[in-house]
Amino acid sequence: MIRLLAQRLLYMALTLWLVSVVAFVLIQLPPGDYAETYLTEKQQSGAAVSQEELQNMRQLLGIDRPWHAQYLSWATGIVTRGDFGYSFEWRRPVTEVIGERLPLTLVIASCTLVFMYAVSLPIGIYSAVRQYSIADHAFSLVGYVGLATPNFLLALVLMYMGQQWFGQSVGGLFSPQYAEAPWSLDRLVDLAAHLWVPIVVLGMAGTANLIRSMRALMLDELGKMYVVAARASGLSPLRLLLKYPVRMAINPIVATLGWRLTFVISGAPIVGVVMALPDTGPLFLHALLNQDMQLAGAMVFIYCALTILGTFVSDLLLVVVDPRIKMS
Repeated sequence: MIRLLAQRLLYMALTLWLVSVVAFVLIQLPPGDYAETYLTEKQQSGAAVSQEELQNMRQLLGIDRPWHAQYLSWATGIVTRGDFGYSFEWRRPVTEVIGERLPLTLVIASCTLVFMYAVSLPIGIYSAVRQYSIADHAFSLVGYVGLATPNFLLALVLMYMGQQWFGQSVGGLFSPQYAEAPWSLDRLVDLAAHLWVPIVVLGMAGTANLIRSMRALMLDELGKMYVVAARASGLSPLRLLLKYPVRMAINPIVATLGWRLTFVISGAPIVGVVMALPDTGPLFLHALLNQDMQLAGAMVFIYCALTILGTFVSDLLLVVVDPRIKMS
């Protein structure tokens, strides 16, 4: 067990290193750099910036060096000091910029995963047991709509409905009086009142996909001979359902936990911009647009680390739900 965990941790570290290299290279591929983006913004505002000032800025920020030298300096800081570098746009260390928004991102992602599994698994089981019933057709229709609707469009629809029907803006995660307030019980209640909208938006497509997957897996298990034999032995329908088919069908669902987390995180930047969420989504998008390399690279690194961690947790959960799987 300890040997397996050590191997997995080694593979995770190697994967994160490869991801960091690829991410840094991809961020460097677009033409230009942050200094040119800064120059363009200044020129649009009517200010003049000389080429000498531009070159001094490149030297000060360290972006005049080759990309491999920049990466080596950045990666060394992460390994030795836990320092992800300096954000050119925010004029602050990357750890401070991300640290202010990462907790809310983790809360949204965790709640979205809980929402997806808590809604999809019971519905998928019920749809399989009541195949071709009115409820099954209704859930299938909702599932197809959820799969076909882009999450940013769903966000716009919910924001419009909240404004027109309830007279309340559902953008952001806090009411105006709590946006900059210190944490308190009232602020937590206000967060909970706003949190359901991004959770539904980010989790709708994943929930619809999980419903279809769970339904198909359950239908496959319900037709097998061991279920027929258990039913013939007089086992109660509910106990039979939970003890055998559900436990067999849930394995592929649990195994894809890391993928579901990736799905949630990948949709967060656009939804965050549309709904004005104070999480890392808009931060990541602006870092890419402004070529803030160290901030964008740190965001990619953290997103991939969360995905790898989610996959590792799903492997551990498989051991819990299926005794046949041994960690050896």
